[in-house]
Amino acid sequence: MSPRSHPIVALARVRAKPARRQALQDALAALVEPSRAESGCFDYTPFELLEEPGTFYVRETWADQEALDFHRATPHFQAFAARFAELLAEPIRLIPLREVPTDAADQA
Repeated sequence: MSPRSHPIVALARVRAKPARRQALQDALAALVEPSRAESGCFDYTPFELLEEPGTFYVRETWADQEALDFHRATPHFQAFAARFAELLAEPIRLIPLREVPTDAADQA
């Protein structure tokens, strides 16, 4: 299996503008069902940072870059993107992750 065929796993950090926490939480919640329904989506789960209310992380796993690009172009994500200026204190930060090998077979 080549590295390109590995799923894309990332955390998206999303920070609300002051007084927009609930609106952002609602907007993120609205993305869950249609995003999970996309054929290349393996996981799409939002979390709120307990020590920083209004800072959210979305754990995302996509089949490949094509699936992630498709997601970004969907009507539901584009409707969310149209609200960035209203909701977000800063641009979304996508934090790519790599699974840590747990045994010799994983390291091969």
